[in-house]
Amino acid sequence: MFEMSMPWWEFVFRAVVVYVVLLAMIRLSGKRTMGQFTAFDMLLIVLLGNAVQNALLGKDTSMTGGLLLAATLISLNWLVGFATSRSKTAERILEGAPVLLARNGTVYRDVLRRELVSRDDFTKAMREAGCSDISRVRLALLETNGQITIMTKDCNDDD
Repeated sequence: MFEMSMPWWEFVFRAVVVYVVLLAMIRLSGKRTMGQFTAFDMLLIVLLGNAVQNALLGKDTSMTGGLLLAATLISLNWLVGFATSRSKTAERILEGAPVLLARNGTVYRDVLRRELVSRDDFTKAMREAGCSDISRVRLALLETNGQITIMTKDCNDDD
């Protein structure tokens, strides 16, 4: 139960490799992937966990190995948070930057397409901001967490 089938450093190495690769894959999949959490996303998370299980554990089924992996993954997650809170460069690389979707009533449809934002998602964000007319949109941003922020022209009248 407590005897590991691999040396401790191999667990740590496997966890670091899997964490970094999955983080890169998630970043490459785009901001909207993280902003919309649907049943399909839940299924993806479960399947990803199952898919990387063997890459993390190898043949080990010990409690010690599992706890070491959990501690390593939580530590890596903390380190990413620490780095992004202290370095703008790390934040930009790991989390990305907000993307301009619209300005002064003009929607950038090519940007919507590139960022995988549907017209319905955009209009929903407008409704949530209390904006019924595109001409009232002063600025629309796709935030790094996948949410769309709409600023209307009447929320800051000095423009």
